[in-house]
Amino acid sequence: MPPEQILRAYAEAVYARDTQALLALYHPQVTVYDLWEHWQYDGLNAWRGMIEGWFASLGEERVQVTFDDIRTHVTPDMVLVHAFATYAGLSASGERLRAMNNRLSLTLTRSGDQWLILHEHSSAPADFESGKVNLHRPA
Repeated sequence: MPPEQILRAYAEAVYARDTQALLALYHPQVTVYDLWEHWQYDGLNAWRGMIEGWFASLGEERVQVTFDDIRTHVTPDMVLVHAFATYAGLSASGERLRAMNNRLSLTLTRSGDQWLILHEHSSAPADFESGKVNLHRPA
């Protein structure tokens, strides 16, 4: 699955709140440095717990994920992807309730005939003085 398809599958799985479809994109030994809560998640089971908790917290809402400024570097053994991601909370009727931005970096590795996410790192810049994280990218 090329990098663009991975990102599309990621967005579709998140919107559908489909834990299995999302986890299918990850390598069993994935390490995730997520923006929220914990410093890192090691392995698919740890990451599963975070995803299940996130999706359960949404109630009737959906999350629409979009990516821009996608950049990739492909080698025979590895793919590096980085992009800006927007996570928009949508009501059950599709109304946009809120949105946040972050930076997303993925390292993909081959597993058989497919690419899987071996490492994910999401972040947002923090103000040096206050330590507050900026979740809204300037236009």
